[in-house]
Amino acid sequence: MASTGSVSLPSPGPLLTRTGWSTFIVALLVVCALAPALNLLVPADSAFHLSDYMVGLLGKIMCYAICALAMDLIWGYTGILSLGHGLFFALGGYVMGMYLMRQIGLDGNYKSELPDFMVFLDWKELPWHWALSDSFIATLILIVLVPGLVAFVFGYFAFRSRIKGVYFSIITQALTFAALLLFFRNETGFGGNNGFTDFKRILGIPLATPSMRMTLFVLTGLTLLGFFLWARWLVNSKFGRVLQAVRDAESRVMFCGYNPLPYKLTIWTISAVMCGVAGALYVPQVGIINPGEMSTANSIEIAIWAAVGGRATLIGPIIGAFIVNGAKSFLTVSFPEYWLYFLGGLFIVVTLFMPQGVVGLVKTMRGKLGAPAPEAKAAERPAAVVLPAKDAQPQPPTPTGAQA
Repeated sequence: MASTGSVSLPSPGPLLTRTGWSTFIVALLVVCALAPALNLLVPADSAFHLSDYMVGLLGKIMCYAICALAMDLIWGYTGILSLGHGLFFALGGYVMGMYLMRQIGLDGNYKSELPDFMVFLDWKELPWHWALSDSFIATLILIVLVPGLVAFVFGYFAFRSRIKGVYFSIITQALTFAALLLFFRNETGFGGNNGFTDFKRILGIPLATPSMRMTLFVLTGLTLLGFFLWARWLVNSKFGRVLQAVRDAESRVMFCGYNPLPYKLTIWTISAVMCGVAGALYVPQVGIINPGEMSTANSIEIAIWAAVGGRATLIGPIIGAFIVNGAKSFLTVSFPEYWLYFLGGLFIVVTLFMPQGVVGLVKTMRGKLGAPAPEAKAAERPAAVVLPAKDAQPQPPTPTGAQA
């Protein structure tokens, strides 16, 4: 029995089950070995050949899956619904796009060291925020720093004011729309409506070569798998259990002596950085970045991917991203006029009949087909561990901002 002044919490489970590790290894082999072999080694006229189009499409969807995973950390495990994660995705993409534009060099249409759009607008020199854009190392740092800093500043003031629920969602959407309008302006130095495009090379290597396309594909897949493992560890840790407690009963967490602010701010910033990394991987694969990536519709789609796959499951949002974007790729080509109807109908069906998403539906069906006996369930429960309780028991502060 736990001693006085302590609380008993279930010990964290394994990072992955045996089946989970097997699936993870299979995914790793597919990304690192099977896909490159099918694309680079199998002849183009073979039925087993993986076309360059499919490589680009799957690479793009894996970038979206990283965003869905980031959304699950804040929405599924912390209860914070963001409708502005498209902003962080675009910020990472713009940082990478600036580097790729500098890599064009004298190969542009105007044979100038300045990007073509700056020459067209009669700019004489690079603006101050392009100062480090020719350094790949600085670009990697800024890919993490820029979306992380924006998220940290915004989140600090929002969470400090205890703004949450639908009010927080609306504010994130307003922030994204404001950034969209800012990046549309030509004088900001971000290419205006057209954004950045016509990329030539990265690290001096042409982007159009099959080997570089496959390298970006493998790098994206490894990043997705790495983020998934790290997210699993995070949500199973004490930090992750506090996040879930904040999601379920924030007031009780405060009565137990925990301040939710640093926990919410940390996971919010981490989620934004993940989206920024996804955006940076996305840009060299699709060849363009413009303010349209900050549209509110894109941010809402990220939430839809998480809802379709199943919140608070980690694997669910990844599956949801593949399902929705795979359907989008097919329908926008075959039945473009019906795509938005399909997306809206899918969200309604999930909301009404599949609140736990695809993963939740599968778990429910498996439970009905072969639910284990109560004794077996009890045997599977992890043993409890004793953790020291917080000494202080403060009263929750009086709200100073809007609450849902």
